[in-house]
Amino acid sequence: MSWLLLGSVLWAAPTIAHSPNVPSSPWHSSQGDRLSPDQVLHDLAQSTVIYLGETHDNPADHQAQLQIIQALQQRHSQLAIAMEMFQRPYQESLTQYLAGHISETELLQQTQYEQRWGFPWQYYAPIVQFAKAQQLPIIALNTPSEVTRQVAQTGLDSLSPEALQWIPPLSEIDLNHAAYRQRIQEVFNSIHQGHSFSGNFDYFFQAQVLWDETMADSIASFLNTHPGYHVVVLAGQGHIIYGDGIPSRVARRLQNRRGFQQRSLLLNPDELTLNELSPDALSPDKAIPRREPVADYFWLSSTAKEGITDSSTGDR
Repeated sequence: MSWLLLGSVLWAAPTIAHSPNVPSSPWHSSQGDRLSPDQVLHDLAQSTVIYLGETHDNPADHQAQLQIIQALQQRHSQLAIAMEMFQRPYQESLTQYLAGHISETELLQQTQYEQRWGFPWQYYAPIVQFAKAQQLPIIALNTPSEVTRQVAQTGLDSLSPEALQWIPPLSEIDLNHAAYRQRIQEVFNSIHQGHSFSGNFDYFFQAQVLWDETMADSIASFLNTHPGYHVVVLAGQGHIIYGDGIPSRVARRLQNRRGFQQRSLLLNPDELTLNELSPDALSPDKAIPRREPVADYFWLSSTAKEGITDSSTGDR
């Protein structure tokens, strides 16, 4: 299904600057400045929800996720991991695994991981194993794939009562975000350019929003019943950039929560993506419309840094 590609939707990010003051740090600000790990981790540790936006098939992203989770766990014993990779009906299987009642093999069978997610388990296994060893809750975020598929084909109004039990109330699914709709429209057009397609964009957009709203509802529901926790969210970058997807919908549900704040981090954007936004677009004296930053932070693993342009020297 082409709508599954939206989790890795394209975006534009600033050129990364190689600041000599913080050598070898993978952390960068939304303006491209290199930051110290302590500086970023201190900020992240104050956040209720931290989003780690991944490219699903990039092993370096998942290695970075584990490192960040481990660092945050040292600062917060009450830390939970929310994963797009598991769907809501299988939360009990995750709970049983974390409690030691079923094996890892049984977890994969019971959650239908291969059929419903399918990216190599070794990408996520160290994270899940760490959660079990440290007794960190894991939250199954995602809408059942058959429900999202049905919405993409026939719309939200076609869902049965059985399907509705796995998603937020229809009254809480906000389809009125114009900028988000425009961005999804562009992706939709790009996917189907030159190809025949009998689908309906409105249904396609409803499926994407349902995906985001369900994950947001899962995060908010957990925090409402576990008020002392911080949540690290593992999801595709397309669900996180500009705050349009999951973050804005979590904020809507928890906006009155005392001390609530969120931070987003994108992992290993590629060189082409990093250089799509011209330096002029970052200049404060240019008459360029303002909007939310693509993310609060970027992380570049050592292998991802190779070939990135140094904005201060022009060298590669």
